[in-house]
Amino acid sequence: MRFALIILVWFAGHFYVQRRLVRTLPGSRWRRWTTVAVALAAVLPLLAMTLWRTTPDAFGVTALSWLGFWSFGLSSVVFAFVLVRDGLLSAVALVGRLRRRRGGSLSPPDVVADPERRRLFSNTVNMGIVGGAVSMSAVGGAHVTTTPAIKRLRVPIEGLPRGLEGFRIAQLTDVHIGPTIRGGFLRGVVEAVNAEGPDLVAVTGDLVDGHVRVLGEHVRPLAGLRAPHGVFFVTGNHEYYWRAEEWIAFLRELGLEVLLNEHRVITHAGESLVVAGVTDLHGGASAGMPSDPAVAVAGAPRDAVKLLLAHQPRSVFAAERAGVDLQLSGHTHGGQYFPFNLLIHLVQPYVRGLHRHGRSWVYVSCGTGYWGPPMRVGAPAEITLVELVAAEGATARTA
Repeated sequence: MRFALIILVWFAGHFYVQRRLVRTLPGSRWRRWTTVAVALAAVLPLLAMTLWRTTPDAFGVTALSWLGFWSFGLSSVVFAFVLVRDGLLSAVALVGRLRRRRGGSLSPPDVVADPERRRLFSNTVNMGIVGGAVSMSAVGGAHVTTTPAIKRLRVPIEGLPRGLEGFRIAQLTDVHIGPTIRGGFLRGVVEAVNAEGPDLVAVTGDLVDGHVRVLGEHVRPLAGLRAPHGVFFVTGNHEYYWRAEEWIAFLRELGLEVLLNEHRVITHAGESLVVAGVTDLHGGASAGMPSDPAVAVAGAPRDAVKLLLAHQPRSVFAAERAGVDLQLSGHTHGGQYFPFNLLIHLVQPYVRGLHRHGRSWVYVSCGTGYWGPPMRVGAPAEITLVELVAAEGATARTA
């Protein structure tokens, strides 16, 4: 039912755009070509996703995926721009009607705009909308083809033991190895992480968009990650779309420590650090393993610093109650591009960056890869390097 509703909204949005773009176009040829373009933009992403799931090895599926997901991004931006345009025009019309009513007349103004000038204005705005969307897609696409930059972050932990001062964690999240992101990209990411020499690596979900048999070799570069205290992984919602149990087994074969509502205690410079991880809020529940930070840290040394790996920022509510000091998350992509950079605030308490939540900290990465449209605007991809530092004025704790 949910999938059917999404498809209905998808086609309704394209129908709306088609009606708004062609109504003032001169001649049947322009209208016909515009209608065909909008129809292709609606169908190509669905066709690409269907073929990737059913016949990913078939000839042309990768090329179709690039084209389909690019059209996904382009059409979503056009739709948002058209909505903004129509909203502004409606607001102007409403203000005009209110002014006329205050003047004691409900009749239209004396001077009626020339229909041809109105048509020219509308077509010019429409061309600006399409041109702006194409430009945004092109600029956004240029930012996703290279290895992400290192984003450095210092997090003040109250009572941080001296032995953990300067402890560094490299976070990767939302890599989305799939139809348009392959092993070459991941190899570059692994090299960048190893060059930083972190003490620990955390991979916080949505690593893949495909089955192990298709993408296993493209994910294998993760085995090359090097950190004294290991590489830890937690599931995101996308792992559950592609047989999470197979991916969990495969990643363990590569040497990653997969945490499913559990923790490990590591010792660094004589001090203990609890590294806990939870299943994804949505996917874990559907797989019979609901996400639970309290269970993840149960039995851990009470006074030890607690790090939680949780794919979704919304886990921070339960994490704070469980006494977690720092939660590392992803999932949001920082919005990735307009209009999703605005809509994501409706479903997540934190979208990007470091935030204080009660007694806990939560950091939300913009993600290392991307999902769907190969574009990022205002939300650059990142490899995050987190350094733990002692909060000023706090007494060091002992575990």
